[in-house]
Amino acid sequence: MISRRLMLGASLAALSLAACGNGEETGKAAEGPPEVINFSILATENSSSLETFWKPILADMEKSIGIRVKPFYATNYTALIEALRFKQIDAGWFSNQSGLEAVRRSGGEVFARTFDPSGEDGYKSVLIVPANSKTTLADVLKCDRTLNFGIGDAKSTSGTLAPMTYLFAPNRVDPQACFKTVKTANHQANLFAVARGLLDVATNNSTAIRLQRERGSPVPDQIRVIWESPKLPEDPIIWRKDLDPATKEKIRQFFLTYGKGEGEEAERQRKLLSQLSIGGFLPADDSHLIPVREMEATEALLSAKNIGDAAHITEAQKALEAIQAERAALEARTGQPIVGQ
Repeated sequence: MISRRLMLGASLAALSLAACGNGEETGKAAEGPPEVINFSILATENSSSLETFWKPILADMEKSIGIRVKPFYATNYTALIEALRFKQIDAGWFSNQSGLEAVRRSGGEVFARTFDPSGEDGYKSVLIVPANSKTTLADVLKCDRTLNFGIGDAKSTSGTLAPMTYLFAPNRVDPQACFKTVKTANHQANLFAVARGLLDVATNNSTAIRLQRERGSPVPDQIRVIWESPKLPEDPIIWRKDLDPATKEKIRQFFLTYGKGEGEEAERQRKLLSQLSIGGFLPADDSHLIPVREMEATEALLSAKNIGDAAHITEAQKALEAIQAERAALEARTGQPIVGQ
């Protein structure tokens, strides 16, 4: 099942990073501010594309905080989690599920989150097929091992957790058992593979598809969406809890003011962010991840019900109800609904 594979992947990544050591440019100091801030970028696209779009933003960050900023690109989300754990990075852009693991296991803390340029809060996980394909959602759920399937990184919210929670687990579909082949890749790779007919169906998200359309790519017209999830929360920005407090405040101010206000400079910043489908950043804390915890608990409960394990059903139900109560209390206290689930 998925959970065992995730645990194995995390263990291997931890061993790999531990063997690498801290490196020469970790930016750490025994006391006071670091000489370098290592900032991680989650792997939604290939690293060359991400570097093109993030380079000027990180240059602005470096100028603003007065500390050199070094990007950290990884081929998978687990590597980012483990890099934070071993203090090889100081802050970064995470997906919600990888961010949750970073908070749980790597001493991470949410301090901001993105919002969409359109003003709509949240995005959706989707299943896509080639535009000229006759494949339907019913075909996907047949579990007859005839389709080549593309899934996201194991720690991707929209690429794995959301479709498992909202589609596959409720229909007792185990991707490893139900498809002819299962290939793991980032959103961009899965999108292009479906458009070219290399995959019959794959997970993706509404933001990745819209980004390609806004960049003038023909790919969105070469795919068709056959399922979409409920709305998911936007991505968190996370730093190490033990980062120098003065440095934290500089980083916080940079993100919460970037792209805000009027004038040519603010407009330039918003244009840079829009290329990543980011409208800017809002303050946040670890409660931002409650919907992801709720999704995890929902999937765990469905899995327990699917195998008929009474003890695990009771345990999973209690865990889910506790998270739902926490969510309800927060919404009552703030008077604001939480996006997701």
